[in-house]
Amino acid sequence: MYLQHFGLAQAPFSLTPNTGFFFGLQPHVEALQVLQIALQTGEGFIKVTGEVGTGKTLICRKLINELPEKFRCAYLPNPYLTPSELRWAVALELGLKYAANIDQQQLTSLIQQQLLALSAHGHSIVLVLDEAQALPDESLEALRLFTNLETEQRKLLQVVLFGQPELDDRLALKSFRQLRQRITFSYGLRPLTLDESDAYIRHRLAVAGRQGEALFGKRETLKLAKASRGIPRLINIIAHKSLLLSFGEGCSTVAAKHCLAAIRDTEDAYPARRRGWRWLTLSLMGSALLAFGLKLLPGAWL
Repeated sequence: MYLQHFGLAQAPFSLTPNTGFFFGLQPHVEALQVLQIALQTGEGFIKVTGEVGTGKTLICRKLINELPEKFRCAYLPNPYLTPSELRWAVALELGLKYAANIDQQQLTSLIQQQLLALSAHGHSIVLVLDEAQALPDESLEALRLFTNLETEQRKLLQVVLFGQPELDDRLALKSFRQLRQRITFSYGLRPLTLDESDAYIRHRLAVAGRQGEALFGKRETLKLAKASRGIPRLINIIAHKSLLLSFGEGCSTVAAKHCLAAIRDTEDAYPARRRGWRWLTLSLMGSALLAFGLKLLPGAWL
């Protein structure tokens, strides 16, 4: 796309959580520190919540990648599972081999035996669930019962929940008071500040290979930070579109007009789009994409 034009080795604002772009900003570092300290205690549930796009999955992957060798991790990226499906998924993650016709009681017994065996070999077992707000009520209760598995010294399983604020709302209900009391550590991810957003944009461009003159000036990063409300995913979307528009016009850097057009073209950006500007933005984006196609295939339209 525009990589060669701007002197980039890789896409700087991809939406795929890539730990290679991890930047030590305060909310993300604090979340990791809470998780690391909590796991060392060896007990209970650990919870990290944050708005959509604030970096929960990136932190989740960073945590898993950096777990010490003594930890054995079971990771469930999509926990929209019934209690029985949850048990099967945990069993698979723990490396269990079993017959397909065993009942749930037998499966739970096998999971407990596997946890005991792993613990006897010096492993601490961690179950990590991303998008935990999607867990059905019955599965949340099944998850709580998992943490009843223990020896006289310690729990056999720790559970780390990553979820949206809706998870907090559900756990606040009286019916989940038993699970709520088992949450020993929690952290709420906040959006980035204006300065953090500026540093975030510059960091990702540097990791992507940009050298020399800054692609986004202070004025432009301020616009992106305000429009995105400090949410990294929105910053990535708007910054990518801004680069695309700048590239389409053959510019060497991103101008304020490119940022404004990208903001107006982004569904969840603030302020909301105005109808009159929508058509202008579509025209600009269309021109940029057309220019992009012409640069890739200079003879295709002749």
